[in-house]
Amino acid sequence: MLVGAWATAATSQSDVLFLDLSNPNVEPMPFAAPDFVAETAGADQYAADLSRVLAADLTNSGLFREISKDAFISNITNFDSPVQFADWKAINAQALVTGSVSTAGDNQIVVKFRLFDVFSEQQLGEGLQFVGSTDGWRRMAHKVADAVYSRITGEGGYFDSRVVYVSESGPKNARQKRIAIMDYDGENNQFLTTDQSIVLAPRFSPNGNRVIYTSYETGFPKIYVLDVGTVSRQVLQDQPGTMSFAPRFAPDGNSVVYSLTTGSNTDLYKMSIAGGAPQQLTSDPTIETAPSFSPDGSQIVFESDRSGTQQLYVMSANGGEATRISFGQGRYGTPVWSPRGDLIAFTKQNRGRFHIGVMNTDGSGERLLTASFLDEGPTWSPNGRVIMFTRETSGEGGASTLHSVDISGRNLRAVRQGGSDPSWSPLLK
Repeated sequence: MLVGAWATAATSQSDVLFLDLSNPNVEPMPFAAPDFVAETAGADQYAADLSRVLAADLTNSGLFREISKDAFISNITNFDSPVQFADWKAINAQALVTGSVSTAGDNQIVVKFRLFDVFSEQQLGEGLQFVGSTDGWRRMAHKVADAVYSRITGEGGYFDSRVVYVSESGPKNARQKRIAIMDYDGENNQFLTTDQSIVLAPRFSPNGNRVIYTSYETGFPKIYVLDVGTVSRQVLQDQPGTMSFAPRFAPDGNSVVYSLTTGSNTDLYKMSIAGGAPQQLTSDPTIETAPSFSPDGSQIVFESDRSGTQQLYVMSANGGEATRISFGQGRYGTPVWSPRGDLIAFTKQNRGRFHIGVMNTDGSGERLLTASFLDEGPTWSPNGRVIMFTRETSGEGGASTLHSVDISGRNLRAVRQGGSDPSWSPLLK
């Protein structure tokens, strides 16, 4: 996919509308997204679909509110015509997104867009142009949405990303599980493994081209590395008489941290993705699991029952003494370091309820974002703004669903039925 920009009269960031995301009670910004203009024959459906996905992305973030097309006084029929700002002010649109789509030979489409601050009557940033294949139109819509999101909030977007997860089907006592991958919004779902064996905890590599996960296909848990593009895979390591699980890549993608059980003891190990001897990081006679690196690769957060209950600890990425960071009531598990480096997300169980929460990296400032019969397994969006997790309902007919919530605890929404153990990719290239 090719991306281009052209210079236009654009305002500086300080002069335009801006969403202050440090305010937890920020009100959604009203925006208008008319159907993109079809500039060639055969582009009409792409034009309508692109604007629909763009609007859904912005609305799903909880930070924007789409103004219904029924309220429009005028429309955009020519991408290059001057904007009639009075018509958009009259319906209280603060932001206006316009675009065009044209088709070319060999199943190619060209997408252009502009973003306007309606009340200052100025264009915000340069216009952008995307050129790609017709089957990549959804990605183009996500890229436009990311650009709009970034220009108004001042932080990176997250719409042009994917999620790998465990797809679940069948009754609760006989679930069939497969590793699957989808767009962040649940679309474009693809299966990466069959349902012949139990699979757990898929995790993306830092560049998103590989997935590491645990499989029971030999009868014992072993760690596999799978190439997303070719769907080829290899066993990471295979030590007879041991069980390995809960793997996660280091930020540089060159090594992996994981749990290994020998006899009755479970410790954390690190090894190169290229192979070689693993390095033992912990040696307590307890269970250490669910490790996650800090973004700079210098530290690891993990869960352990060394204090008598399941709690969270932080240690150097090379092992050594660990510091406990969770001290609230209940049990803590599945910690994941934010890509921003400022927070750690976790699962908490207390008084018969499960929660997804966040805390500062030293354990202070704990905030619970959800509460349910069973919420677990958080994963961060690429910009550290949103958390996706598994929610399971109770009873014999209980089912798992992927949900997301932002770090303020607002905008809780279901993403996909029949899924668990999500892992969010970085932004796609």
